[in-house]
Amino acid sequence: MNLPSLKDTIQAHGLDAKKSLGQHFLLDPGICARIVSLGGDLTGRSVVEIGPGPGGLTRALLESPAARVDAVEIDERAWPLLDELAGYYPDRLHVVRQDALKLDAASLAPAPRQIIANLPYNVATPLLVGWLKQAASWERLSLMFQLEVAERICAAPDTSAYGRLAVLSQWCASCSVALRIPPGAFSPPPKVHSAVAVLIPHAEQPEPALFRAMERVTAAAFGQRRKMLRSSLKSIGGEALLAEAGIEPTRRAETLSVAEFARLAELHLARSRS
Repeated sequence: MNLPSLKDTIQAHGLDAKKSLGQHFLLDPGICARIVSLGGDLTGRSVVEIGPGPGGLTRALLESPAARVDAVEIDERAWPLLDELAGYYPDRLHVVRQDALKLDAASLAPAPRQIIANLPYNVATPLLVGWLKQAASWERLSLMFQLEVAERICAAPDTSAYGRLAVLSQWCASCSVALRIPPGAFSPPPKVHSAVAVLIPHAEQPEPALFRAMERVTAAAFGQRRKMLRSSLKSIGGEALLAEAGIEPTRRAETLSVAEFARLAELHLARSRS
């Protein structure tokens, strides 16, 4: 297919990255292709992309065997450019003019479905937590973050990066940092390195009430991470909850495994229902 070059398309539409939207455009076709490859064999898959901007990653997705690509873009300046691209792939590319934070992404396309995206940095974390709540809907998530955030998602206990995001992510999925990308690959270059984290949801997922309980437990525990758990968890049962879970009250949040946090969440939920 004889598409106009990405550079020519951007110039024709006068599109530039907007700082207020956390945009850093990824234009290198080689890197875009590598990101798409992290999704594995996309044959028959629906792929949701968030923040496509000028469509560099979108083009790579359309060159894959993915059955369908839903590109979610809030920036109306990019819509004409994406509509132009959709004209070349009318049956496969669907431009979704919505705010991804307010969107049930899983409702866009049939399963099996994945998310592959260069996320806007200013909303990347809340987007991820929202998708974790519906992790059973996704086959895989291949998501670009600032490197620091990707490392927090995949961090092990007893490390400085380990926190609430690691517990929620690893509770719902197996997580790995699959690709590191230097600032120079973007336009404009961000001040930090970036990385793609790949999350493959577990076969069994927590019910919504248990996920909310885990959010409360981890928010309390890591909200005062330098304190002993008997103090940081005081608002949700403190020492009694820890005793029931068989966890020493003098430990700190960063020393607990994901399984130990899961036990606390289950007990906290059971107490709230009794």
